[in-house]
Amino acid sequence: MECGTAAIDKACNTIKTVCRVFPPLDKRKIVATSFPPLALNNVSLWYVSEFEYLGHIISNNMSNETDISREIRNLFFRTNLLARKLTVCSFGVKIALFWSFCLCFYDIALWSFYGKSVYNRMKSCISNVWSLLLLLIG
Repeated sequence: MECGTAAIDKACNTIKTVCRVFPPLDKRKIVATSFPPLALNNVSLWYVSEFEYLGHIISNNMSNETDISREIRNLFFRTNLLARKLTVCSFGVKIALFWSFCLCFYDIALWSFYGKSVYNRMKSCISNVWSLLLLLIG
């Protein structure tokens, strides 16, 4: 029986494909820390500790802190972009754009493992961008 992408008639991009090993929660059940290279179409795939999938960062320790930090950077970026480009818009337009463009947190329901420090940074970020928006309106 043939194995691989030819057997299922599927093309895989070996440049974008990576391997990720999720360690067990119980540290006593770790069998190995390094693994032999996995090959796809005779190309060895990289083992990574974190990768981006559908815009979310999935990390080795199952923590959402890197994904939350990415969202904090994006929130500041989007708010600054709104502040620079749309200074002549009316109050209602700025508020509507801020809610739809800056505060689009469709993924926060997935966050479950994070520390108090990154949570406080997120709260501070939201407070800062609200202050920036109110300064622009006033």
